[in-house]
Amino acid sequence: MIKKRLKFGKLYLLFLIILHFFIFLGLYYEGRLPVSQDNSLPPKIVELKKGENLFSIAQTLYEQGLIKNRLVFILEAIRTGAYREFKAGEYALYPYQSLNEILHILRAGKVYLHRITVFEGATLWQIAELLEKNEVCPREEFLTLAKDRNFLQSLGIPSETAEGFLFPDTYFFPKNTPCSLVMAWMVKNFFQKWETLKKRAEATKLSLKEIVTLASIVEKEAYLDEEKPIIAGVYLNRLKKGMPLQADPTINYALKNFRRLTYQDYRRVKSPYNTYLHNSLPPTPIGNPGLSSLKAVLYPAKVPYLYFVADGTGKHIFSTTYKDHLKAIGQIREMTKKEEVMSKGDLVLKGDASVKAPTL
Repeated sequence: MIKKRLKFGKLYLLFLIILHFFIFLGLYYEGRLPVSQDNSLPPKIVELKKGENLFSIAQTLYEQGLIKNRLVFILEAIRTGAYREFKAGEYALYPYQSLNEILHILRAGKVYLHRITVFEGATLWQIAELLEKNEVCPREEFLTLAKDRNFLQSLGIPSETAEGFLFPDTYFFPKNTPCSLVMAWMVKNFFQKWETLKKRAEATKLSLKEIVTLASIVEKEAYLDEEKPIIAGVYLNRLKKGMPLQADPTINYALKNFRRLTYQDYRRVKSPYNTYLHNSLPPTPIGNPGLSSLKAVLYPAKVPYLYFVADGTGKHIFSTTYKDHLKAIGQIREMTKKEEVMSKGDLVLKGDASVKAPTL
């Protein structure tokens, strides 16, 4: 009887062991599956810090709803050896990814990349602010590096600043990328584009720095691409005659504020960037020009113009003589006054139908 009971007890224990084993297998299998099957769910940004332990990583992933079971994640990370190769950084992970997919991403170091779009004409400090805002690299560190003569020389920049040589484009950088790598990549992009223009540039009497500097002014002055070669032609004509460029954006650059200038600014801003006071190009580019502006300087329109003024629509009126230039300015002012009067008349009519709008 006792033997039967012992035998039954052993069988029962074996049954329990087998039962728990299958339950564990089921849970283990379940733990490797995605948290969700919904492929439309947005990613969760998770950051793995340098030296962070496996238990802490598992807890973070679980709290973010990216894994079903912390223990299964830990066991799989150990079983596959993936935990030894986890790389620090930010990761964009989706709830519909399996545990093995997540382990592969962390192991391969496929970090999340921040999208940085440098617009045409952007200045150094604007780029630096953009990079810091997106946690790519610190603003002040970037600006300091941009004036490091030794570093600039190593990149092949023929200027005392990186301004003008950070090509406008869309870039993708991981969080906390060294500023030197960010800048080197942008400069590399510039010189890759420059290769297509190099032959044409050699046929001009301008140096690379002069071409980029003038292109940066054209970039700031022109709204329409089709007017860029004309504006470049105007400035080149003025340089040949020894005339000051009188480009408002150069004063804005000196002020580090691209606002509407006052009459006093033209004389009050004592800076080598003030092209109303100096009959030459500014000491460096005043922004980072795009390809169309660089091409405009290398392929300028052959025009007799020496002056131009914005007409308020994005276009410009070009003139050969100062007299015609003043006439163009007068026309634009007259048009502006008429538009203001008409606008006020519209407001009056809309506000009170019994009041007559002023007659022109």
